[in-house]
Amino acid sequence: MTAGAERRARRAGAQIAVVGASDADAELAALAEEVGRRLGEAGVTVVCGGLGGVMEAVSRGAKAAGGLTVGLLPGVERKVANEYVDVAIPTGLHEGRNALVARAGEAMIAVGGGYGTLTEIAYALRAGRPVVGLNTWELARAGRAVEAIVRARSAEEAVELALGRLG
Repeated sequence: MTAGAERRARRAGAQIAVVGASDADAELAALAEEVGRRLGEAGVTVVCGGLGGVMEAVSRGAKAAGGLTVGLLPGVERKVANEYVDVAIPTGLHEGRNALVARAGEAMIAVGGGYGTLTEIAYALRAGRPVVGLNTWELARAGRAVEAIVRARSAEEAVELALGRLG
């Protein structure tokens, strides 16, 4: 077995949550798509919110690399999932589904994002999940930086950091 195949086999069954802007510009979407592609190549299941923006881009990238994608949807209809989601799970929880997305991954990569992404980051950190940030939120408490999010400068680095934090 080659080294790459061996790494892929070890990661089979691992899940990484990817969260981010639901309305992503072209640059952010390209970053998310590369994150998804690299996760797919690594044999990791990508879990996201299943809709548009970063969620669609990461799903597209993962699917292009032969990866499995799971979308935890806010409503009750599977048909609203983006076309790159393999397993669409309608939660009916609306924004409450953010807690499920955060806990479904053994690690999280946050790509950009608004307040919904911020809640997902908080849920992941609260659950003890490592969070890797790519052009996303910075945290502070009482005016002092909180270094809870591991910073990445590229999609490649974000995936390497997240994979390095698996079990």
